Amino acid sequence: MNVLVNDSCIGCGACESICDAVFSVEDRAVVKSAGIAGNEDCVKEAADACPVGAIEVA
Repeated sequence: MNVLVNDSCIGCGACESICDAVFSVEDRAVVKSAGIAGNEDCVKEAADACPVGAIEVA
């Protein structure tokens, strides 16, 4: 699974609150690639919850 946070991220923290094993938010969300394996379901949930659609999952 490839996860990318695009430039539309507003740093709201929704992704981190849903899936902190994969997402960390300072000014904007950052993907912790090492945490993706085994957390695919919460990555998808975080992507669905993103208010601006900034999380791209492939």
